[in-house]
Amino acid sequence: MILKKVINMTLRNIIAIYSLFIGSLMIVMWTFFLVAGMVPEFSTRLAEIILHLIAEFSTAILLIIAGISLLYRKRSGYNLNLIGLGMLIYTLILSPGYYIQLGEWPLVGFFAFLLVLSIIFLIVSLKKEYEIKLERLSSP
Repeated sequence: MILKKVINMTLRNIIAIYSLFIGSLMIVMWTFFLVAGMVPEFSTRLAEIILHLIAEFSTAILLIIAGISLLYRKRSGYNLNLIGLGMLIYTLILSPGYYIQLGEWPLVGFFAFLLVLSIIFLIVSLKKEYEIKLERLSSP
């Protein structure tokens, strides 16, 4: 039953769910780190960490808005998602450096996996633009 629903999902919905999931995951992760006091840069590099958090939360919020817009077939959803995926790819290239220095290789691997997945979704979105937009016009 679940497999049948997954097979019947449109490309647009798969990309939308990925963006929603990653955006939500980013917010949950950073909220946890902040509440748990796991961001030592507040005492050593305040300006840098504040700007980094602004970039991270901006990316997350844009991915969530784009995912919702795609699911609701909003005209702006496709373009917002391209921007959000671009921002995500940038952060997935930059952020692992911190964890490499700490020697936290499982997190580095997770970031690498998400980077590859995000690049794939971006390329698919660009190659299938017409199909994604056509779904918006032909679906109820």
